[in-house]
Amino acid sequence: MMQRALFRRIAQVAQQTAALDGSVVARSAPLVQRQERPMSSVTIPPPACMLRPLEAPLRYLFGPGPSNVPPRILAAGGRPIIGHLHPEMYEIMNDIKKGIQYAFQTENNMTIAMSGSGHAAMECAVFNTVEPGENVVIAINGIWGERVAEIAERMGANVHRMVKSPGGYFSNKEIEQVIEKHKPVLFFLTHGESSAGLCHPVDGIGDICRKHDCLFLVDTVASLGAAPIFMDQQNIDILYTGSQKALNAPPGTAPISFNERACQKMFNRKTKPVSYLFDMTHLSNYWGCDEKPARVYHHTGPVSGFFALRESLAILAERGLEASWKKHKEVAAYLYRGLEDLGLKLFIPDRDLRLPSVTTIAIPEGYDWRELLMYIMKNHQIEMTGGLGPSIGMVMRIGLMGYNCEKHNADMALHALADALKNCKKSKA
Repeated sequence: MMQRALFRRIAQVAQQTAALDGSVVARSAPLVQRQERPMSSVTIPPPACMLRPLEAPLRYLFGPGPSNVPPRILAAGGRPIIGHLHPEMYEIMNDIKKGIQYAFQTENNMTIAMSGSGHAAMECAVFNTVEPGENVVIAINGIWGERVAEIAERMGANVHRMVKSPGGYFSNKEIEQVIEKHKPVLFFLTHGESSAGLCHPVDGIGDICRKHDCLFLVDTVASLGAAPIFMDQQNIDILYTGSQKALNAPPGTAPISFNERACQKMFNRKTKPVSYLFDMTHLSNYWGCDEKPARVYHHTGPVSGFFALRESLAILAERGLEASWKKHKEVAAYLYRGLEDLGLKLFIPDRDLRLPSVTTIAIPEGYDWRELLMYIMKNHQIEMTGGLGPSIGMVMRIGLMGYNCEKHNADMALHALADALKNCKKSKA
C-alpha cells in the first residue's frame, strides 16, 4: 500500500512539473524568439581604407631616427610568435640582457629592455628612483632635458633646471656647484642631444655625483653605438637608450640599466612608483634579475620587438663597439666636409662636441627650411628634419646611423641638399 501511494505521489509531482515547464516555456517564448531573432544590421560599414592592401613607401630615413632597418633585423622581427612566458622567450631575453651589458659596457645585473620607446625608459628611470618632494637637477640644452624635467614635476619632484641654449654644454664645475646647492637625489644629463647635434662630455660627472650622494642618470638614445660611453668606468648609475637609432631595430623597445647604488635607492622607497607598468619591483622579476626561482606574469612584452632587438644587439657584438664608433665618426667627418663644400655652416662649431649620429646644420641664410625639407622629400624620397623643441627654426638635421651610416648615403644626402639649394627660392632678405 505504501509503495502504491508513493508511486501515485511521484506521478502527481511529475504531472505538476510538466505543467509548470509548459507554462514557463509559454511565458518565455517571446524571449526565446527574441534571442533567436537575428541581430540588427551594423550601421557603420567597413572603412574603404581597410579593404585596400597596406601601402608603405620606401623612404631614406636620414633624419634623427628612426633609421632604416637592415633586412636581417626585419627578418628576425618576422619570425613566428612564441609565448612571452615560454622558456625560449626567457632565453632570448637573457641574450638581450647580455647584449645590453656589452653595449653599455656594464656588469650591472639589473639590466633589461623596456616595452616601449625611449620615453618608456626615461619615465622608468625617474619614476623608480625619485619620490615626491625630493630634489632633482636636470641639465637642459635641448628637448630631452625639458622632457625629463616635466616628467619629474608630474610625479611630484622638486625640479631644479640648469639651462643653456641648444648646442651649449655644461662644465663639471658648473654641475658640481648646482649639485652642492640643491643636494638632489638625481642629476640628469643627455649624452646625445639629438635636437641640437651635441655629444656632451661625461667624464668626471659620475665622480661628482658620488661625492655628493646623488644618482647620475644619462640619456644615450641618440648616441649609443655611435659614440663611446662606458657606464661602469664613468660611474653612471642609470643609463638608457632606444632601439630605433644606431641600434637599428624598429621603434618600440628601450634598454635600461641600474647599478647597485640606483637599486639601493629604488628598492628602499617609502612610496610605490607612480606607474605599475614601469615598476622595477615587477620588471626585475619579469627579466629574471631578482634571483627568484620563477618569473611571474607582469605584462605581455613585444615578442617581435624583442626578436628584432636581440638581432640588432647581435650585429653590434659581431661588428664590435669600437668599430661601430670609428665608422660613425668617419662617415660624420665625410659628411662635414661635403656640407662645408656646399657653403653650409655646421651648428656645433667644436668638432669634438658633435654627435656622430646626428649632424646639425645652421639654416642657410635666406632660405625657408621647411621648403628645403619638403623639396628633398618630394624629389628625392629622403627624410631630413628641422629642429625639435628649443632648436626649431635654428637647425636642419641629418642622421646617418647604424645601417644608414655609409659614405654613399652621405653622398645622397649632399646631392639632395645641393639640388634643394639650387631650386628652392631664396628670399631677398
